[in-house]
Amino acid sequence: MKDFYPEGWLNDTNDNKRNMLTPSALSAAALNDTVLEAKVVMCDSEHNLILNLGCMRGIIPRDEGAIGIDDGSTRDIALISRVGRPVCFKVKELKTDKSGRLYALLSRKAAQEECKESFLAEHTAGDIINARITHLESFGVFCDIGCGNIALLPIDSISVSRISHPRDRFCVGDNIKAIIKDISPDGRITLSHKELLGTWEENAQLFSQGQTVTGTIRSIEQYGAFIELTPNLAGLAEPKPNIYIGQSASVYIKSIIKEKMKIKLIVIDSFDSSYTPPINYFIDSDHISEWKYSPDECYKKIYTQFY
Repeated sequence: MKDFYPEGWLNDTNDNKRNMLTPSALSAAALNDTVLEAKVVMCDSEHNLILNLGCMRGIIPRDEGAIGIDDGSTRDIALISRVGRPVCFKVKELKTDKSGRLYALLSRKAAQEECKESFLAEHTAGDIINARITHLESFGVFCDIGCGNIALLPIDSISVSRISHPRDRFCVGDNIKAIIKDISPDGRITLSHKELLGTWEENAQLFSQGQTVTGTIRSIEQYGAFIELTPNLAGLAEPKPNIYIGQSASVYIKSIIKEKMKIKLIVIDSFDSSYTPPINYFIDSDHISEWKYSPDECYKKIYTQFY
């Protein structure tokens, strides 16, 4: 079974470099149907992608630049935006230009199609995969799940602790783990992330009553402020003036009430800071069928099932 990775993962590997070291190495890669990566140095006026392969120049014709370019379902911005970034490709053949120089004719679309076909055949809801954040929108993040194939991670599936925008949690280029939440009949893939970040109990065990710790103010209500202690754990602090969403806060843990799934806090101080709670993954398997966030003792049940 061939492995596929988000674009950027192969670029600096020894195997990838070795396969582009010489023309004969590139010819062997073409014969073996190997997926390689290199950086795009230019998108020309006809939207062909030009790559520096080291031993020679590589060209990805416009229609071979991505799935959907040829039928218009993918816009050309998907090609232009690749300049300066690594892309995956297969070597179709080595050719000679008008000046007698050798160059490689490449196809990114072929690599994407094989990756997508393999992904849909081998994966199901509940599978845990590697992904790379490609861009952020208010409603969620788009992730490369292999060879530039994109899946959506909705904002409400990023973490249990609510955020106002995905940039509160991620940056473009972040490598993350994600769970396949759904695969639609037309092959569209939706991801989830919060199930990897631990249950309420697993996160609450990181803290003790009487501690003073750092958190992030995520929302403010008349009855208090919700302070994120970890991406999957927030507590309610008593009302305090002159605080605002996005600030960091030092908070005193007044009580941890497992049966009610509540943490009561007191804001000691608030301040502007670039601090964000680190993302820690609590699941190291490659598949889960269900996930229960709430403790057994709690009357409120929060869980996810993957079908």
